[in-house]
Amino acid sequence: MTVYDITRALSEDGILYPGDVRPRFREIDNGQYRVTEMTIGSHTGTHIDAPSHYIEGGMTVDEIPPAVLMGPARVLDCSDVREVIEPGHLAGRLDGTGTILVKTWFSGRREFDPGYPSLSPEAAEMIVGAGITCLGTDAPSIESYNCDGSVHRRLLGSGLVILELLDLSAVPEGDYFMTALPMRLKGGDGSPVRAILSDTEEKS
Repeated sequence: MTVYDITRALSEDGILYPGDVRPRFREIDNGQYRVTEMTIGSHTGTHIDAPSHYIEGGMTVDEIPPAVLMGPARVLDCSDVREVIEPGHLAGRLDGTGTILVKTWFSGRREFDPGYPSLSPEAAEMIVGAGITCLGTDAPSIESYNCDGSVHRRLLGSGLVILELLDLSAVPEGDYFMTALPMRLKGGDGSPVRAILSDTEEKS
């Protein structure tokens, strides 16, 4: 079985979406043991957007059923798309799974780029219509940098959850088993996650 860790390392020099909290870590030595004081945002590094991130009264991180984040997942290679992922890039590729992870050219990047690939409103509508319950991207956001929030609101308003800033650089397109669990933050709008993919069956 092949296992892929699709989580970006959480560090002070990791990719930061403009305006987000810069993570900081301070080691405290208490003589016999050490602890680390951490400052992080709920959307730091590889993270989940709960519906409450955009939708008032929406489901919070601690209310998301774990089964939504554990199960079959399909990686779609959209590396040839420069900026906007349209319905034509997804057509015929969404059936038979509840989780879609979009791989783009951004997976190999280590610095923020405002031209990262993002989902068009029409593609978001297609994903909602296909009954997808979890949508992931390797980009810093599922929506374009100069956005109005409409893509997030359409996706999260349907009850779908979003994973952002994955690292899919080593993962071929195909079907996998995913585990991507957040911290159980009561009332949280998001949380860093540890996301793992494994082959659903041995490949020849």
